[in-house]
Amino acid sequence: MIISLLSVFIAIIVLILLSAFFSGSETALTATSRARMLTMEKNGNAKARLVNQLIKKRDKLIGAILLGNNLVNILASALATSFFIELFGAAGVVYATIVMTIIVVIFAEVLPKSWAISDPERISLRVATPIRWVVILFSPLTTLVTGLVRIILSKSGINLDQELPMMSAREELRGTVDILHRDGSVVKDDRDRLGGLLDLHELEVSDVMIHRTNMESIDIDTPTRKIVAKIIESPYTRLPVWRNDPDNIIGFIHAKDVLRTLAVKGKKPSEFNVNKIISKPWFVPETTSLQDQLNAFLRQKAHIALVVDEYGEVEGLVTLEDILEEIVGEIADEHDQEIKGFNPQADGSVIVEGSLPIRDLNRALDWDLPDEEATTVAGLVIHEAQIIPEEKQTFTFYGKRFVVLKRDRNRIAQLRIRTVLKGN
Repeated sequence: MIISLLSVFIAIIVLILLSAFFSGSETALTATSRARMLTMEKNGNAKARLVNQLIKKRDKLIGAILLGNNLVNILASALATSFFIELFGAAGVVYATIVMTIIVVIFAEVLPKSWAISDPERISLRVATPIRWVVILFSPLTTLVTGLVRIILSKSGINLDQELPMMSAREELRGTVDILHRDGSVVKDDRDRLGGLLDLHELEVSDVMIHRTNMESIDIDTPTRKIVAKIIESPYTRLPVWRNDPDNIIGFIHAKDVLRTLAVKGKKPSEFNVNKIISKPWFVPETTSLQDQLNAFLRQKAHIALVVDEYGEVEGLVTLEDILEEIVGEIADEHDQEIKGFNPQADGSVIVEGSLPIRDLNRALDWDLPDEEATTVAGLVIHEAQIIPEEKQTFTFYGKRFVVLKRDRNRIAQLRIRTVLKGN
């Protein structure tokens, strides 16, 4: 009798340990970092490769673990009931229920899962081999159960084979970076750079181009000496060249080509032909995404292109630097002119130029103003107000108060922006 009870007690302990193993393994394998496991696999870790194989077939993995866990839990409960009935009679059912609930919850669920979630990668590597055999062992049964579940759900109008809308890889990566930034693991600058890289496919060249009204260009008919002087004074190394009309751009002139020509012994600025050093213009549609344009720049080994609308009219120009700045932020050197886009005030507000891009403002102040419908701050105000506001008009949206300070004809030149506190 005593030996029989002791055997049952040992069997219950073994089953509880197996339940803890299944619970911990499920948590570790579902919480482990796929990116880290992929890196370890590339470095030659065989167990990491096995973990990736298990995670790839997640339905079979979870099904096998749940099946094994339920089997050992049910068997342990049945043996415990028999054990307590043998000791306490009919009241043993109540004792068995209370004791097994406490033991299973603490030692077979909470404890192993808490341990597994604290270091999922290391534990996943340890349990990968035995879990693989569990999956193989229960594979026929899990397939049968899964098929039965699909049939039952299909009768209710639920199709598990139907593709459901899921978060895109970019959104998932962005969410991960935002969480790491909030936890302090990723600094703001790194978060902004990664965000800029992920946004390239959503932005068009028209969002970052230099508008034609702000383009610095050269008239081909200008005397050569003046052309050289303008190139030397300009902070840019490449300038558009036009003939007869500023919109009739015939090419680009590179400062280095001018220097090479002037380097010829005895050569004077008035003695060389500008037409011989002009490169052909490259026109790109304004709807081209920054991602596609960056790839095109790399393929063409080019740095600058003219942006045209659907009618072929020049809208502006875009450079490789413009696209890179969307990733890394403002790139400045000793020849760049300082751009006064915004000016923080002592009262907590900020004065901005209407032409300041919303993305630059968000990046500088860690705001989240939307830039889907408008590119500039002025464009955002006009879009939300549905009018061209007058000076001193005030608007409140997206948790910010916008005050129009200056207006140049139909253009908002300057605004004051203040964060609206709750209760104001």
